[in-house]
Amino acid sequence: MVKSCDASLLLDTANGMESEKTSQRSFGLRNFESLGTIKEALERECPMTVSCADIVALSAREGVALLGGPHIEMKTGRKDSLESYATQVENYIPNHNDSMSLVLSRFQSLGIGVEGTVALLGAHSVGRVHCVNLVNRLYPTVDPTLDPEHAEYLKCRCPTPEAHPKKVEYVRNDLETPMVLDNLYYKHLLSHKGLLLVDALLVSDPSTSPFVEKMAADNGYFHDQFSTSLLMLSENNPLIGDQGEIRRNCRHVNRD
Repeated sequence: MVKSCDASLLLDTANGMESEKTSQRSFGLRNFESLGTIKEALERECPMTVSCADIVALSAREGVALLGGPHIEMKTGRKDSLESYATQVENYIPNHNDSMSLVLSRFQSLGIGVEGTVALLGAHSVGRVHCVNLVNRLYPTVDPTLDPEHAEYLKCRCPTPEAHPKKVEYVRNDLETPMVLDNLYYKHLLSHKGLLLVDALLVSDPSTSPFVEKMAADNGYFHDQFSTSLLMLSENNPLIGDQGEIRRNCRHVNRD
């Protein structure tokens, strides 16, 4: 969502360029080395042909399919950014405790409406939430919008308000199908078991709650909307021609 799908996130801090990885918004992102491994293999077979941005987009596509989600036809031909946007990340990436109006406006700036935003947040059906992003709903008092029994379970997983970001302290988003991209996320929201504040707001906000109910009732509908919206994200303002480059190494621009 920062500028475009241009692999700017993959750049390391170097030669006065600050990496987007240093932003608090990038907390929890990992496994960058896997993208590097893919790039190395491609460079051996087809040097300077496939951009890091295309690797990111196609990896997302494959990840969705492997998690039981829809197969998404994505275009290729993106170029890689020549710069990092570390100082601008917070202006583009919504935070988990932002207001729903702010979250919606960030996606709207990319042409994604309310329905698409609700669908994209369905990515919270898989993965996990670190306690550091959750304890504000548990301490000093439990958020009254949380299911009380679920809150007790969450407090067992996150037993102190002083969660350390470098410790392995987390809760899975979905305890039933944690590695399947499905609409159980929305069913859990309706049962007040969403982990993050933004999850809870999807149910309480009158502009988003009807779509939560529709997606909870129909997994196929959720998959269709998720596919459409992820495709829009992948095609947002791509760099083409001489606007960017195809990096030899995803961690550095070629001039490095």
